Amino acid sequence: MKRKSKIDPLAALALCLLGLLLAGSLLAPVLAPYPPTQINMAERLQGISAAHPLGTDTLGRDLLSRVLYGGRVSVLTAAAATALSMLLGLAVGLIAGYLGGWADGVITWFTNIFQGLPSTSVMIALAAILDPGVSSLLLALVLTSWASFSRVVRSSVLRLREEAYVEGARCLGAGRLRIITRYLLPNLLPEIAVLFTTRVGGVVLSVASLSFLGLGIQPPTPDWGVMISEARTSFRTAPMLILAPGACLIILSFGINYLGEMLRAHFDIRGRTRQID
Repeated sequence: MKRKSKIDPLAALALCLLGLLLAGSLLAPVLAPYPPTQINMAERLQGISAAHPLGTDTLGRDLLSRVLYGGRVSVLTAAAATALSMLLGLAVGLIAGYLGGWADGVITWFTNIFQGLPSTSVMIALAAILDPGVSSLLLALVLTSWASFSRVVRSSVLRLREEAYVEGARCLGAGRLRIITRYLLPNLLPEIAVLFTTRVGGVVLSVASLSFLGLGIQPPTPDWGVMISEARTSFRTAPMLILAPGACLIILSFGINYLGEMLRAHFDIRGRTRQID
């Protein structure tokens, strides 16, 4: 009989808020009452009202609209960076783990180097070569993120390639490509899904941090990090300018972490490996 797991009320609340936040961000073009870059100096630093549910910023831009569009930019940028990192790490990890030997040694050496790169330092270096923006931000995040996927995939492949069903397929003449796509990848997907989910939360914070430093998303494009950076001098007179995007970052981070833990428990990553008949 299966054991029923109790749902943590805090986790349920975090997931509900996460769902609302993601829905609002992705539907920003429909839900936002104003264009996010529309300036109206006559309404600068307005408080909460029916016309502006979260007030306005120092340039009279509607804060709710900017929070919604900022979430859209932050989430999509983080998801794109994490997806690219996952694909690169998956390919490298599969090659290293399946081939083994000297190839594994060389690839692992490079992986360790890239895993030690701090994203902020890489971003500063790239900003000296490229213009700060989405492209250089994605490049920095991918360079500093793919190694974590590669290490997990390599470790799993080293274990899976010794399984009886993989050995059997090899004895029956299955080629490397068939073994990888038919027997290894399906067993890796749950673990990759969990790592992708948990990694997105950290990448969102990295996007916000780099944008806060002026090395990521550039104004006037709305982004939570950019919004916090722009509001530093107005915190005492208009605290909502920092509290709104800051609260969104906290909700997103906690919600994604809870989601990752739920996926880990559902797939029982540590306890089993699904075999393919």
